[in-house]
Amino acid sequence: QVKLVESGGGLVQAGGSLSFFCAAFGSILAISFMGWYRQAPGNQHELVVDISSGGSANYAESVKGRFTISRDSARVNLQMNSLKPEDTAVYYCNAVLYGYAGTYWGQGTQVTISS
Repeated sequence: QVKLVESGGGLVQAGGSLSFFCAAFGSILAISFMGWYRQAPGNQHELVVDISSGGSANYAESVKGRFTISRDSARVNLQMNSLKPEDTAVYYCNAVLYGYAGTYWGQGTQVTISS
């Protein structure tokens, strides 16, 4: 079992920056990928970025060059710069176990970008 605890997010004007932090607790040695997903009203759940235990990151095209993920063991940081109104969504921290033995989610955090 893994528990994910998020912090960060909030409200900022377009062009501004926000950051997120997510820490995993429990069976952290079993975690392969960690990352962030988001869901805007009326939209599907979508991958923002994930990062492997080896440090390889996979960004959504819409956030490349603006968002940066970093990982230290079972903790991930997401730095979001040059934010746009279309980045408004609920952001969820995610952890996937080796062998896809389980997927875990954080509580979700609202990000609102005003124009």
